[in-house]
Parts: sequence; C-alpha cells; structure tokens
Amino acid sequence: MISTVTTTTVTTVTTVSLASALGLLAVVFLIGLLTTKELVSASEGRKFKLFERLLDIGISPLLVVFALIVITKVWEVLR
Repeated sequence: MISTVTTTTVTTVTTVSLASALGLLAVVFLIGLLTTKELVSASEGRKFKLFERLLDIGISPLLVVFALIVITKVWEVLR
C-alpha cells in the first residue's frame, strides 16, 4: 500500500515538473523566434522576407501554447 502511494506521488510530481519544463522551453523558443523575426524584418531582400514568413509558421502555434499557459496560470491563481 505504501509503495503504491509513493509511486503514484512520484509519478505525479514528475509529470507536473516535466510539463512545467516543456512550458518554459516553449516560451523561451517563442521569444527566440520573435526576436529573430524582428531582426529579419529590419533586413531587406527577398530571401529575408521569405524567411520572415516562414518564421510565422513556428510562431503561430507557440503563441497558442503561450496563451494556454497564461490562461492556466491565471485560472490557478483565481481558484
């Protein structure tokens, strides 16, 4: 009985910390992509404009993930 409770607790803590780490990684990656997009948008040339549009492909889903993280954190605080 005690080993089952301990195993369940360890699994839950590991899952929560892994989710937090992945959320942090997604936010850091989003910041990097947004910074790169700003730098590329200041440059001129067709290749830079194409690269700027390609960056939007990565930025869009990460913005959705970021919004979900913010909504979840706000929900936790208000609960």
